[in-house]
Formats: sequence, C-alpha cells, structure tokens
Amino acid sequence: MDIQLKRGLLDVCVLAAIKDSDSYGYKIIKDVKPYVELSESTLYTILKRLETAGMLTVKTAEHNGRLRKYYHITEGGLERINTFKTDWQEIMSIYRFVTKEDK
Repeated sequence: MDIQLKRGLLDVCVLAAIKDSDSYGYKIIKDVKPYVELSESTLYTILKRLETAGMLTVKTAEHNGRLRKYYHITEGGLERINTFKTDWQEIMSIYRFVTKEDK
C-alpha cells in the first residue's frame, strides 16, 4: 500500500478511536487492533503528529500512582474524520471503476 495513503488511514483510525471519549495509548492500540495492526512506536509518532496539527490535545493525569497521557479529539480532528468520509466515497468510486472488469 502507498505509504502516504496508509499514513492518512492510520491517522484517521487513531482519531476515530478517541472520537467518543478521551483515551490513552494502550487503549487506543487495543481499540484499533481488530481493524489494523498498530505498534506502540507508530502510535506515538501518529499522536505527536496529530497534536502538532491541532487535531487532538493531551493532558496528563495520575492513574494508579502513575502519570498517564490522555488524548482528546479537537474540532479539527472531527473535521478530519468528516473529510475522510467524504474522500472515501470518491476512493470507492475509483475502486469500482478499476475493478469493474473483474466481475
């Protein structure tokens, strides 16, 4: 798969994992695992990129005596998910065109 396309898809997967409630690294990996394999190092690179882009915010809170980072989706992150949904319709249209002879 094209690396840029995969990168964009993983970004949206991470945003979707925190769309309904704040979450932390291990839980995000667990939530996306049924759909896509995501390593810890890849996740934290994505989270940093999304934070820099203003698509999520980070807060630190104590949990069981340890500090844990919680990620919260911003309006920009929600807009990115909506843009993806619109773009996906176009991608599926192209897919149907490319595979029409396979039927």
